[in-house]
Amino acid sequence: MMISNMGSFGEQLSAWAASALPNIIAALLILVVGWWLAGRVEHAIVKLLGQRKEVDRTLSTVLSKVCRYAILVMVLVIALSQLGIKTTTILAALGAIGLAVGLALQGTLSNIAAGIMLLWLRPFSLGEFIECNGQSGTVDDVGLFATTLVTFDGIYVFVPNSQLWNNKIVNYSKKPKRMVREIFTISYDDDIQKARQILLDLVRSDDRVDATPEPIVKVKELGDNAVALDLRAWTNTSDFWPTRWDIVEHGKVALEAGGLTIPYPQQDVHIRNYDQSGNGMGNVIPATSPSGNA
Repeated sequence: MMISNMGSFGEQLSAWAASALPNIIAALLILVVGWWLAGRVEHAIVKLLGQRKEVDRTLSTVLSKVCRYAILVMVLVIALSQLGIKTTTILAALGAIGLAVGLALQGTLSNIAAGIMLLWLRPFSLGEFIECNGQSGTVDDVGLFATTLVTFDGIYVFVPNSQLWNNKIVNYSKKPKRMVREIFTISYDDDIQKARQILLDLVRSDDRVDATPEPIVKVKELGDNAVALDLRAWTNTSDFWPTRWDIVEHGKVALEAGGLTIPYPQQDVHIRNYDQSGNGMGNVIPATSPSGNA
């Protein structure tokens, strides 16, 4: 009896294997070919985008990985359908899983989306100094989830990409040229033309200052205690801060050496002596308060 049952089971297994084996082999071949094809497509995308300077290396890696996994998912669905599994059920299950993962990782996915946009549009690159949402520093790394900055005093700052993407980004290093702008003040008794010429000679003698556009010095305003002169000159972005610091320091020295006065806020106070009857008497004594207070 047992031998008869074993023989019947063997016949059924043989019949199933004869009918299912071709589909299993076909599914395995589909998986092997699909895996090979996904790898080839990934390498082709990396190579193609790597030849384009406007495409960031991180972005090309992300796009190649997305294409690879998209192909693998399609290959898996085709292989399962070859085994007789309904693809509509598979797609519905994948959709449900994707929705659940998306809801659970909203913040992470928003950072990924923001990272892709930052890498694609490239408002900044490695080594550039930016300011965004109260944070400023030199870009140290641009990742898929976050961007790292290093402040001027060496502090490491980790910023999620969504915070950068949703706020205004100021890039101080993007353009090759920057304008140095500084305000110098002189006394009302000083010669404006002389002060202008001293400042122009100063910046023109600096090799870091561009001759075009030509440096200018204009009267910005007539203040309460001084005449404000606005100096504007262009230099390379890499030389901006050293040039600005030198212009501020040497400008003060040059103006004072030329006999000009750099005033500070002050107020003249006159003191009058009175006798017991309230009549004025004695001399008027002038006094000066540098702080502006009587």
